[in-house]
Amino acid sequence: MTDVRSELLTAGLTVFEREGFEGATVAAIREKAGVSNGSFFHVFGSKQELAGTLFLDVLGHYHTAMLASLKGIDHAAEGVAALVRAHLDWVVDHRREARFLFEISRSEWVEKVRGAQHERNAALADGIEQWRAPRVARGELLAVPLEVFVSQIIGPAQIFCRRWLSGRERSDPRMQTDALISCAIRALVAPASIRGGGGR
Repeated sequence: MTDVRSELLTAGLTVFEREGFEGATVAAIREKAGVSNGSFFHVFGSKQELAGTLFLDVLGHYHTAMLASLKGIDHAAEGVAALVRAHLDWVVDHRREARFLFEISRSEWVEKVRGAQHERNAALADGIEQWRAPRVARGELLAVPLEVFVSQIIGPAQIFCRRWLSGRERSDPRMQTDALISCAIRALVAPASIRGGGGR
């Protein structure tokens, strides 16, 4: 059943990308996955349930990439730079998933997985905080709330990513990497700790 679930999620992502959530149908997802009506409803109770499961799966992959970017990094500026790059790289390298996560998701069905989403977001925040807290204590990072720290990493980058994902901008958002890293470092890293840790 795991294979059927995986096939349905992959097919759902393709159909949602092509048709949008409203235009996607269970029949189209089943046809793309090559499974029967009974197989679909044995795994998922509805299109909305499949979409919610896909949302959490994609969110998990994104969070994994963000946390992995911090492994082995000690210097504060290098860690800030790694997080900015990880966000931009994940969006560009996983454009369909990013569009689903940031552009296609809808409140009426995301609300049903809101609790699980909060749990995953909390796990990401905990992982980032485990890396961040010692550097705040040492005075290498500014002592801003974690929410502010994360927003300074992701928020500005998302402006360029959303324009690219929506097709309003054709330029790769990674073209702005150096400028975004520079701004994030200035906003989050203590001046005495900045020593060119933001470059590739």
